[in-house]
Amino acid sequence: MPRIRTTYIILSLFLSMLLTACSIEKYIPEDGYYLKKVNVLSDDENATKNMELSGYVKQNPNTKWFGIKIPMRMYCATNPNSNKLGARILRKIGEPPVVIDTTKVNATITDLNKVLNNAGYIHSKVDTAMEVGKKRVVLTYHVSPGTRYTIRSTKRVVSDSILNGIINGPDTVNSLIKTDTPLDINVLNNERKRITKYLRNNGYYRFNKEYITFIADTLIGSNKVDLTMNVALHQENARTAPEPHPNFAINDITYLVDVNGEGKTDTILHEGSRIIYKDKLRFRPNLLTGNTLFQKGEQYNDEKQTQTYNNLTRLGAIAYSNIRLTPNHSNDSIDCNIIINHSLPQSISFDIEGTNTAGDLGAAVSTTYTHRNLFKGSESFSLKVRGAYEAITGLEGYEGSSYKEIGAEARLGFPGFLLPYITKRFGASHRATSEISMQFNYQDRPEFNRRVLTAAWRYRWQSIDQKFQNRFDLLEVNYINMPWISSTFREQYLDSIGKQNAILRYNYENLLITKLGFNFIYNSLGTSVYSTYGKDALVLRGNIETSGNVLNGFTSIFGGHHDSQGHRTFCGIAYAQYVRGDFDLSKSMVIDRNNSFAMHLGFGIAIPYGNTDVLPFEKRYFAGGANSVRGWSVRSLGPGGYNRHDNAINFINQSGDIKLDMSIEWRTFLFWKINGAIFIDGGNIWTIRKYEDQPDGEFRFDKFLRQIAFSYGLGLRLSLDFFTLRFDAGMKAIDPAFHGKDHYPLLHPKFSRDFTFHFAVGLPF
Repeated sequence: MPRIRTTYIILSLFLSMLLTACSIEKYIPEDGYYLKKVNVLSDDENATKNMELSGYVKQNPNTKWFGIKIPMRMYCATNPNSNKLGARILRKIGEPPVVIDTTKVNATITDLNKVLNNAGYIHSKVDTAMEVGKKRVVLTYHVSPGTRYTIRSTKRVVSDSILNGIINGPDTVNSLIKTDTPLDINVLNNERKRITKYLRNNGYYRFNKEYITFIADTLIGSNKVDLTMNVALHQENARTAPEPHPNFAINDITYLVDVNGEGKTDTILHEGSRIIYKDKLRFRPNLLTGNTLFQKGEQYNDEKQTQTYNNLTRLGAIAYSNIRLTPNHSNDSIDCNIIINHSLPQSISFDIEGTNTAGDLGAAVSTTYTHRNLFKGSESFSLKVRGAYEAITGLEGYEGSSYKEIGAEARLGFPGFLLPYITKRFGASHRATSEISMQFNYQDRPEFNRRVLTAAWRYRWQSIDQKFQNRFDLLEVNYINMPWISSTFREQYLDSIGKQNAILRYNYENLLITKLGFNFIYNSLGTSVYSTYGKDALVLRGNIETSGNVLNGFTSIFGGHHDSQGHRTFCGIAYAQYVRGDFDLSKSMVIDRNNSFAMHLGFGIAIPYGNTDVLPFEKRYFAGGANSVRGWSVRSLGPGGYNRHDNAINFINQSGDIKLDMSIEWRTFLFWKINGAIFIDGGNIWTIRKYEDQPDGEFRFDKFLRQIAFSYGLGLRLSLDFFTLRFDAGMKAIDPAFHGKDHYPLLHPKFSRDFTFHFAVGLPF
């Protein structure tokens, strides 16, 4: 306790130095002023509320960490003439005071006027005001939008007669430009892009948005505009005469391979004459043709070209691809050369990791063999072998004191849907894959031995914009075998009179789980986006699965044996029957260039029924840990108001059938690749039924609100190129396991009881 108090005192003195003992005048030039604050005010807030005018300010005040200018205070806390290591580190991490720059002020005025003009406020005005005091300036940009111009009439002048029939024909209903709407340059530019995209997807390969121009005729004494859109004729260059826009069709499609990756290519397949050099092609030709979404004779389509490129890029057998288009103006056709380079077909990787399970330390090593073109169709095969060892503490009366695990996993993935009546092109357009997997896991603990055998057949696909990602588990079978249970464990927890635990007993018997499920993810930024830092993003996840219905129908019709617990069996093994659904929502919102706000809501419920009274351990919910309520360690919270009185079996008793997770985070950029976070978490788990071994764990509407646990804390994130390392320190705020003053650790904190540290990879949500 004295050490903790000393740490608190030192930390308090350091923060006090940063927040109070900071003189910025020594870093401000004699003729300069420190930019304390910037305001952007508008005469008409309704007119400018969606313009985000503050984003056009060229010079902003110093960076804030959680609302405080800590980097600037660290910088100013040093002597400007000091070259000591501590002073150099503070100046490196910190930030010098921002000195107002009139050049940037004038540039901001220009940009703000431009933004307003583009939105239709042609006679807008931007003024500045400065409040000066003690070498400090509060700068205010005062925006007067004025009257907004609107469109009175529109006209489309298209010199090309064929295009005129398209643009002034059925396409007019899709136009973004409407009468009696504001004259917005952004809308006009979007209309140019829309028309260009439409034409390029219908054969007009040479068309671009520069052919479309607008003329706005303003009426004197009025805020109305007559708008004319002009679409010019095609002109190859300044020396050629204008002509109608050519409409191109796909001609020859030729596939070439860059064998050595040196840019020297050989033709391997020519659509039409079908010239194939199999000695230079390491996979079946239909892998190329099936993932090419355009065909000879059809109109050129921009989107199909992009999708074809993406399809080829995702194939494991191809290292890279390139599509070269050569227009033939003599017959308005396009020759297409698709260049590919083979990837290395096989690879081996090794991984070493440290483990920490509720304070028990261990290590694991794994090796993975991968073949990216197993059957000459870009099939991906991987075989992973993993071994782990962990020293277990706190067990008495058992022969061993270690946990050993050996596992093997084999996966075979196919590009496209392995389904009848589904074409390769359809699967390619949805970036589909089919997967078969087998997994075996051997667990040897002092209390028991467990063997888990898993087999699965699933499909994955996603939308073209990569915002939707879907997975359908057609079949997943889990066989859990318990060949040995320690006599000490059995006597104390399974068979001992007065200690028979229904949840324990069910989960330490042989069990068969057959699952059918569907999972989806929606990411507003696209699934290819790695991080949501600095971006507004919405992520939705959903999952529903069911188990045992087919087996239950089979055994009901043909008859089945029952085990000693009264459960129906299939091939002598009891099978689980349940339905489970999960929903997860994450939302991040940008506050400014260095700060964002994120929130998360997760809910799940699993209901055992029919042949199952207790949900299988693998399908139960747990609370606490780096991605849950971070004031608790993993699997140490709940269910409900359950008080963890028996540490030996809490990993089973602290599980449930219902889960609720809530989190909010204030995320801020600190320096280099370091980000910080302040968070508040809430949530818990509950059981659907009342179990004697989990007192006060049942979900009840009249008491569940009082059983929601809350915690708070600080976090650091190291954002690297491909992943994020996360360190979170959480403190309990409300603990549903206790009553009285211990129910509110926020008011009566005890560091040794309420503090939990987490290390994880990736953001919590």
